[in-house]
Amino acid sequence: MSLEKLPKRVIYTFNLIVKTADIDELNHVNNNVYLKWANLAATKHWEKLSDASINNQYVWVAMRHEIDYLKPAFLKDVITVKTWVGETYGAKSVRYVEMYKKDQLLAKTKTVWVLLDSKTRRPKRIQNDILAVLKK
Repeated sequence: MSLEKLPKRVIYTFNLIVKTADIDELNHVNNNVYLKWANLAATKHWEKLSDASINNQYVWVAMRHEIDYLKPAFLKDVITVKTWVGETYGAKSVRYVEMYKKDQLLAKTKTVWVLLDSKTRRPKRIQNDILAVLKK
């Protein structure tokens, strides 16, 4: 799903600064950190979209992550993280995350999340209440 085709209101954006703990032996951001940032983006965006009532009923778990590493990031770089919700079907929802340094795309992820009932921890078909939240 292309970022350019989305209405700006559905894209959640935040910035972070690369810390010493993010750097590996090659002196750039470790690949695991990009996954951490993708999870952080999902969490921050969901917290903005949802409320306590919804969070008491449902939880999300990752089923699959895909990451494309395009350019390295380095200590003290300012990273802009952009995320949005893509296709949603059954109990699954796809989330996209892109990470930039200035206007340069560094990495992009696609994660398939599964909605679970918070009490039973079983997959829960995404109903209209969650669809409405995801489309905010």
